[in-house]
Amino acid sequence: MSTNIVLCGVGGQGTVLASKLVAAAAMNKGMKVMSAETIGMAQKGGSVFSHLRIGDDVVSPLIGEGEADLIIGFEPSETVRMLPFLKKGGAVITSDRPVMPVTAALVGSDYKGSDMTDYLRSLDIISSLKVVDTEKAVKDIGNPKAMNMILLGAASKNGFLGNITHQDIIEAMKAKVKPEFVEMNIRALEYVD
Repeated sequence: MSTNIVLCGVGGQGTVLASKLVAAAAMNKGMKVMSAETIGMAQKGGSVFSHLRIGDDVVSPLIGEGEADLIIGFEPSETVRMLPFLKKGGAVITSDRPVMPVTAALVGSDYKGSDMTDYLRSLDIISSLKVVDTEKAVKDIGNPKAMNMILLGAASKNGFLGNITHQDIIEAMKAKVKPEFVEMNIRALEYVD
């Protein structure tokens, strides 16, 4: 049995770090892990996504359409864009905070994250949807770079990461994150119930 997770966002949101922490937590427990990342124009605010597969029967890092147990979306439209990967009855955790693409800003688009989260709420393919008010969360924590840990904490606290616990993520963080950022990242991980 495997757990298939798609993490997605835009460059600078910490998608790859979140993926690496889940992978490290799984490996620390002796689980087989395969991952693949597409970062493209990440440094310019472009799409970033990671496929993360955990389990003994995993033979490829790529998740096929309709196979993801969970999507963790750091940007609402990126979450919607990754929906073809979600299996029927899968779970979605997403930020409600939009990051307007450069192309939309250039044409004066009025992109709102609420349009995307309303769409997600209307779908019957999703068994569990958690939309996190990350604007408030990052203000409370005091660091906008903490959003990835806020959403990762929501996934681990709600049991969406299979056999990987919240404490497993914290232990991986202590080993993988620079010491001066560990405390802030743990606060972010603990933020959402």
